[in-house]
Amino acid sequence: MVKFYGYLVADEWFYQRGIELGHPRPKTYEDSIDTIILASRDVRTETGVYTYTKFRQVQTLKGKVFWCIAFAASDPWEGLPTSAPPEERYKPLKEALQKKGPPRWFRAS
Repeated sequence: MVKFYGYLVADEWFYQRGIELGHPRPKTYEDSIDTIILASRDVRTETGVYTYTKFRQVQTLKGKVFWCIAFAASDPWEGLPTSAPPEERYKPLKEALQKKGPPRWFRAS
Protein backbone atom coordinates (compact mmCIF):
# COMPACT_ATOMS: atom_id res chain seq x y z
CA MET A 1 0.00 0.00 0.00
CA VAL A 2 1.48 3.31 -1.09
CA LYS A 3 1.54 6.18 1.38
CA PHE A 4 1.83 9.85 0.50
CA TYR A 5 3.32 12.63 2.60
CA GLY A 6 1.34 15.79 2.06
CA TYR A 7 -1.52 18.06 2.98
CA LEU A 8 -5.14 16.98 2.87
CA VAL A 9 -7.44 19.36 1.02
CA ALA A 10 -11.23 19.07 1.10
CA ASP A 11 -13.34 19.37 -2.04
CA GLU A 12 -15.03 22.45 -0.61
CA TRP A 13 -11.69 24.30 -0.39
CA PHE A 14 -11.11 23.62 -4.09
CA TYR A 15 -14.66 24.72 -5.00
CA GLN A 16 -14.11 28.00 -3.15
CA ARG A 17 -10.76 28.49 -4.85
CA GLY A 18 -12.46 27.88 -8.21
CA ILE A 19 -15.08 30.53 -7.42
CA GLU A 20 -12.30 32.97 -6.48
CA LEU A 21 -10.76 32.26 -9.89
CA GLY A 22 -14.05 33.18 -11.58
CA HIS A 23 -15.51 29.73 -12.18
CA PRO A 24 -19.10 28.84 -11.23
CA ARG A 25 -19.83 26.40 -8.43
CA PRO A 26 -19.80 22.88 -9.94
CA LYS A 27 -23.17 21.32 -10.72
CA THR A 28 -22.14 17.91 -12.07
CA TYR A 29 -19.52 15.35 -11.13
CA GLU A 30 -17.49 16.29 -14.21
CA ASP A 31 -17.66 19.98 -13.26
CA SER A 32 -16.48 19.07 -9.76
CA ILE A 33 -13.44 17.17 -11.03
CA ASP A 34 -12.59 19.98 -13.47
CA THR A 35 -12.80 22.58 -10.69
CA ILE A 36 -10.74 20.48 -8.27
CA ILE A 37 -7.98 19.90 -10.84
CA LEU A 38 -7.96 23.55 -11.89
CA ALA A 39 -7.82 24.83 -8.30
CA SER A 40 -5.13 22.30 -7.38
CA ARG A 41 -2.96 23.32 -10.31
CA ASP A 42 -3.50 26.99 -9.45
CA VAL A 43 -2.53 26.76 -5.78
CA ARG A 44 0.44 24.49 -6.52
CA THR A 45 1.69 26.88 -9.22
CA GLU A 46 1.07 30.01 -7.13
CA THR A 47 3.02 28.60 -4.18
CA GLY A 48 5.87 27.30 -6.34
CA VAL A 49 5.44 23.62 -5.41
CA TYR A 50 3.92 22.39 -8.69
CA THR A 51 7.08 20.86 -10.14
CA TYR A 52 7.88 18.67 -7.12
CA THR A 53 4.43 17.60 -5.89
CA LYS A 54 1.76 15.17 -7.06
CA PHE A 55 -2.00 15.37 -6.66
CA ARG A 56 -3.43 12.13 -5.26
CA GLN A 57 -6.45 10.78 -3.41
CA VAL A 58 -5.77 9.37 0.04
CA GLN A 59 -7.65 7.93 3.00
CA THR A 60 -7.51 8.88 6.65
CA LEU A 61 -7.26 6.16 9.29
CA LYS A 62 -11.05 6.36 9.60
CA GLY A 63 -11.44 5.68 5.88
CA LYS A 64 -12.50 9.16 4.75
CA VAL A 65 -11.19 10.05 1.27
CA PHE A 66 -9.51 13.40 0.62
CA TRP A 67 -7.34 14.96 -2.04
CA CYS A 68 -3.69 15.25 -1.07
CA ILE A 69 -0.98 17.51 -2.40
CA ALA A 70 1.93 15.15 -1.87
CA PHE A 71 5.62 15.94 -1.43
CA ALA A 72 6.83 12.36 -0.89
CA ALA A 73 5.67 8.77 -1.37
CA SER A 74 6.61 5.43 0.12
CA ASP A 75 6.93 3.99 -3.40
CA PRO A 76 9.69 5.50 -5.57
CA TRP A 77 7.68 4.59 -8.71
CA GLU A 78 5.38 7.51 -7.86
CA GLY A 79 8.14 9.88 -8.97
CA LEU A 80 8.44 11.58 -5.59
CA PRO A 81 11.14 11.45 -2.91
CA THR A 82 10.65 8.71 -0.31
CA SER A 83 11.40 10.97 2.65
CA ALA A 84 9.87 14.16 4.00
CA PRO A 85 11.21 17.40 2.52
CA PRO A 86 12.69 20.29 4.50
CA GLU A 87 10.21 22.92 5.70
CA GLU A 88 11.19 25.52 3.09
CA ARG A 89 9.86 23.17 0.38
CA TYR A 90 6.34 22.95 1.84
CA LYS A 91 6.01 26.22 3.78
CA PRO A 92 4.44 28.31 0.95
CA LEU A 93 1.70 25.70 0.44
CA LYS A 94 1.23 25.34 4.20
CA GLU A 95 0.57 29.08 4.42
CA ALA A 96 -1.78 29.14 1.40
CA LEU A 97 -3.82 26.27 2.83
CA GLN A 98 -3.64 27.80 6.33
CA LYS A 99 -2.34 24.57 7.86
CA LYS A 100 -0.82 24.62 11.33
CA GLY A 101 1.76 21.83 11.16
CA PRO A 102 3.91 19.94 8.71
CA PRO A 103 2.45 17.54 6.14
CA ARG A 104 1.60 13.97 7.26
CA TRP A 105 1.63 10.46 5.80
CA PHE A 106 -1.64 9.06 4.40
CA ARG A 107 -2.60 5.82 2.63
CA ALA A 108 -3.47 5.98 -1.05
CA SER A 109 -7.17 5.41 -1.66
